[in-house]
Parts: sequence; structure tokens; C-alpha cells
Amino acid sequence: MRSITMDQSLSIILNTFKKAEEMQAYALAAIVLDAGGRVKAFLKQDGASIVRFEIARGKAFASLALHRSSRQVLQKSREKPPFMDTLRDIVDGPIFLEAGGQLIRDETGEIIGALGVTGDVNEVDDLCAIAGIQAAGFKADSDFTEAECKRLNIKIDPPIVDPRKD
Repeated sequence: MRSITMDQSLSIILNTFKKAEEMQAYALAAIVLDAGGRVKAFLKQDGASIVRFEIARGKAFASLALHRSSRQVLQKSREKPPFMDTLRDIVDGPIFLEAGGQLIRDETGEIIGALGVTGDVNEVDDLCAIAGIQAAGFKADSDFTEAECKRLNIKIDPPIVDPRKD
């Protein structure tokens, strides 16, 4: 398994914040976890609230726990509440049920980490996360073809749009 470095993690976060500036998002916080769920990097923009570390970590960890975006983990919790309740009881990490958590994949599709972003509406958190991953030279789940998704067992989110735009 390939490991994500601190420099790569910081690049992902800084590119996430760059996208947030372009989108005029609220102050964000972002965390990168390695494939084992350990913190590689965390940054919080000026003005982000104090619990953003815990929220961002829970989003990223949720993605790693089920190998899907935290948006899909939230959907699974709606479809199968007993499953998610049990999962949250047995895992050794936080699971925060909101969108904004995205897997970080290398060019082959291997999961090398996860990014959790929080601070704006869920869609903006996701859009900034995906842009940060891509700008740093990695792939988000949405970057793979249908055939690759089938081979790699990638579950794709429906298209994400900024709800603030008319």
C-alpha cells in the first residue's frame, strides 16, 4: 500500500482552500487521514468554528470506514439505521454523518487516504474537497470511468452542484 506524505496532504488541503476562495465559501477546515485513519495534516481557515477538527475527522474517517464518500455513508445511515448504529459502536474512530468526506486515490485507484472538509453547506464542502484532491495530482472517486468503478468497486455520488447558484 502506498502511503500519502505530509507534503501531499498539505497540498491537498491548500488546494481545497484555494477552491473555497474561488467559490467564496465560508471559512473551512480540512483534514487528511492516511489509509489507516491516522491524521497526516489538518488546517483551519481563520473564522472557522472550534469543533471543525472533530467534524472534519469524522467525515474523513466515515469515508475510509466504508470506502465511499461520507455523503454515501449518510445515505446508508438513512437506509440502514441499525447497521450504522452498530458500526459506530464497534469502530475505533469517529463517524460523522454528513457530506464533505472524500477518498483520496492514486492513479491505479488504490485508496491512500481520505479528506474531510467542513464549514460550508455539504455540496460546497464536497466540491472543494474534490478540487483539492485533483489539483494535488490525485483522484477522487468521480474521476474513474464506469468500467474502472465496477472493477474497483467504487460507488459514485450523483453529480454535486453548488446550491447557492441560480
